[in-house]
Amino acid sequence: MKDPQNRHAARRVPRLRHPRKKQQHRPGTAPGTLHFDPGAQPPEINILSYSPEHVDETRIADPAEIGGLLKAGDVVWIDMVGFGQGKELEELRKLLGLHMLALEDAVNLGQRAKVDTYENGLFLVGRMADQATAPTEQVSLFLGEGWVLTIQERRGDPFEGVRERIRQRTGRIRSRGAGYLLYALLDAIVDSYFPVLDQLGDEIELLEEEVLESPDQETVAKIHATRRTLVSLRKALGPHREVLNALLRGEAPQIGQETLVFLRDVYDHTIRSVELTETYREMTGDLMSTYMSAVSNRMNEVMKVLTIIATIFIPLGFIAGLYGMNFDPEVSRWNMPELGWSLGYPFALGLMLAVAIGFVVYMARRGWLK
Repeated sequence: MKDPQNRHAARRVPRLRHPRKKQQHRPGTAPGTLHFDPGAQPPEINILSYSPEHVDETRIADPAEIGGLLKAGDVVWIDMVGFGQGKELEELRKLLGLHMLALEDAVNLGQRAKVDTYENGLFLVGRMADQATAPTEQVSLFLGEGWVLTIQERRGDPFEGVRERIRQRTGRIRSRGAGYLLYALLDAIVDSYFPVLDQLGDEIELLEEEVLESPDQETVAKIHATRRTLVSLRKALGPHREVLNALLRGEAPQIGQETLVFLRDVYDHTIRSVELTETYREMTGDLMSTYMSAVSNRMNEVMKVLTIIATIFIPLGFIAGLYGMNFDPEVSRWNMPELGWSLGYPFALGLMLAVAIGFVVYMARRGWLK
């Protein structure tokens, strides 16, 4: 059997990797102004185009190649990783008719989840989670006529299941339009929180055992780290509910009525995830209260033992002090005649022992030693 201490040490609380701060414009900067790192590498652009009969995957360097795919009538998923120096984004803006304000939000990280409707398309911001280190990362989604554009800062996303469904022709995704693809991506974003929350739930169970068995300062640090992670996940996940509410109210005409039925399921998953984060956050608060109670009880036990010891030694100290006054018995017969008695020392020790035993018996009968 594994040592419980080692088991606790093996499981680490997922630490939230904070997203990069949103780039701040100088006061007076024109709306839609984009800022890029001049030393950034070119972005990676992957194209997944499909129809009920076929699917094609390719990686392109020039966004102009997308124009021919759009004319073919297939559903085209443009997945862009990295921002580069802005050249590729500018070409995509011209090709797809993207609004500058939407692009500004896409490249300025730290946005909360939201949805904006423009004349020729739909723009959404989502925040996806990762089980490995529990970060949340911004992903921007654009929906147009027959195409979906996703923009993210770095590699790694929860969309691999969607890609496999398209490749393997499982489910109904190949027979639906771009609106259904957007739904599938939103569903993957929301579902990416469940593995992280499951991992945090397991960690909270281990912390419960640790609090009851051997709480220490490291336990407090783990509880606070878990709580901070849950608060950050709640802040990232909560706004998705508003996004889905807006879509379900029909504020996005680009999404058909048949897709809205499936978006209700995503909304339910969002509510469930938010409730889980709230439940776990309350549990960590209860854990902190339990820890404080455990520490207080342990301190009370220590104080109880010390008080008993001090209480026993109070009369013993009195006796020792009394016999240490060194009065001369030859001056008066009342001046401690025991000092000249041959059994005076054993008598004093016996008296102290009797008093100590008497106190212990008295406290035991009163139930103070339990």
